[in-house]
Amino acid sequence: MEPKYPKRRIRRIYFPVFVMAALAAVLYVDRNPDIPLDELSNLEIPAVNLEYGLNLNDFHVVRGEIEPNQFLADILLQHRVSYQHIGELAAAAKDVFDVRNLRAGKPYTVLSRDTSTMADYFIYEPNVLSYVVYSINDKQVELVEREIFRRDRMANGTISSSLWQTMIDQDLDYELAAKMEDALAWSVDFHHIQKGDAFKVFYEELFIGDKPVGVGKLHGAYFTTSNNDYYAIKFDSEKYDGYYDLEGRPMKKVFLKAPVKYTRISSKYNLRRFHPVLRRVKAHLGTDYAAPYGTPIYAVANGVVTKAGYTKGNGNYVKIKHDKVYSTQYLHMQKFAKGISSGVQVKQGQVIGYVGSTGLATGPHVCFRFWKYGRQVNHLRENLPEPDPMPKEELPKYFVVRDSIQLILDQISLDPVVASEASDATEAASLP
Repeated sequence: MEPKYPKRRIRRIYFPVFVMAALAAVLYVDRNPDIPLDELSNLEIPAVNLEYGLNLNDFHVVRGEIEPNQFLADILLQHRVSYQHIGELAAAAKDVFDVRNLRAGKPYTVLSRDTSTMADYFIYEPNVLSYVVYSINDKQVELVEREIFRRDRMANGTISSSLWQTMIDQDLDYELAAKMEDALAWSVDFHHIQKGDAFKVFYEELFIGDKPVGVGKLHGAYFTTSNNDYYAIKFDSEKYDGYYDLEGRPMKKVFLKAPVKYTRISSKYNLRRFHPVLRRVKAHLGTDYAAPYGTPIYAVANGVVTKAGYTKGNGNYVKIKHDKVYSTQYLHMQKFAKGISSGVQVKQGQVIGYVGSTGLATGPHVCFRFWKYGRQVNHLRENLPEPDPMPKEELPKYFVVRDSIQLILDQISLDPVVASEASDATEAASLP
């Protein structure tokens, strides 16, 4: 359902507009005292071009993008701002948004009331959700968060090659694929989905004004594969925050299905594999996930890093001990993530490194190895431990949320359609 503008927001945005319009009319009449009153209704009052909380009609506007190796001084010197003034402005900005954080490719705007004198404002947009106003004359800096509106949306799709590619083909935000995979990753092996598998999602799309800027909460997801149906329902309470199945069991398992996203298995656990570099038969005691250079590698479970180092065969690798039974290892990394070293505790889903081809590797991939009681095993065949279930006293609250979201998911057809706003039937089944 499309959100309403808060009354306070309406007053804050439009009240100054009304005031300026009224003042313009008064000034016009004052300067033209002979104008008949009945002609006032025909007056054309200049429209207010409100942006960044300012009427841009009052300024000379210069827009651009930060160029590589360009600094604030390079821009402001062109607008009659002295080195001394730029230095004082940079000092004032240090605790709000340091000017050293300006990045190439990001948009900026310079506003000047009089181009023959020093510019009045420099405005930088680090992302679509916020902007920074550098008031040059006052040497004041403000980081402004844009107001975000949320609309409930529904979408579905049938897999052609991969979840990511299917969503891109349907003009869905790739972020939706990431959120759906996060919700279902412990139940659905997205590296083995097949053509013809299908999904349905009920989620929030984020807007600034009428411009879509991303994906918010994923309320619920459904995936069908190999005649098996999987639901993931988002549930938030004072004690619980996560995705659960229809019985109230956590979707999140002790171990992730894989250490990388949007990849394919290029080589499986195989005791008789022909090694592509050594050119001889050598047991492959792990699972290779091919991915582009720099793809993040995630810890599949909570644990402690026992080794982050390099060997000729493994290249850059990390080994993690999860408990007395299980350990995992991640080989051929391009580099380690910041802070990853022996003795560091990591959480499930934390980035520990990036895909590379160091050591004995023919291309970018991560070789994922899994130990059980000190022996390497095929993790894809293991019956791994389940998380603790939701307590019975919490289930009635969950079932209320589950029923409302499941009703919406079940009403979404599996026939191919583009994303749509929540229907009247969906609105009738409003979330608690």
